[in-house]
Amino acid sequence: MIKGLAISTVWTTDQQRTKAFFTEKLGFEVRTDLALGDMRWITVGAVDQPSLELALMSLDGPGLDPESAEALKKLVAKGVLGAGAFHTDDCRGDYETFRARGVEFVQEPKERPYGIEAIFRDDSGNWYSLTQRSKELDFSKDFG
Repeated sequence: MIKGLAISTVWTTDQQRTKAFFTEKLGFEVRTDLALGDMRWITVGAVDQPSLELALMSLDGPGLDPESAEALKKLVAKGVLGAGAFHTDDCRGDYETFRARGVEFVQEPKERPYGIEAIFRDDSGNWYSLTQRSKELDFSKDFG
């Protein structure tokens, strides 16, 4: 029986730079950093969510044929891939903190029907929602 999502992929043009982005700018922790032959396996995660890791996958790594790798590289560079939504208790405060650390926001915090949302990009171009859910929709207390 499936217990939940454990690892999600984030495509990166530079694993070391993306690792620094997540740890130094967003405050994530490194969970794994291993050399596996020609491949490097790096995972990071939010300190308060130990059950979920983001695998920082290189666009030139194993499992991608050259044509697919090139297509994926173009999509990432173009900034059209959304890699997820992070929830926070203070969207406006985190926006100011992250912006001061050099995070590129493409949308400042705005009121939405589901709460307050800002949108930012990582160092490779992937975009993320930073969302503070309204009290009526905040399920994190029940589902962490």
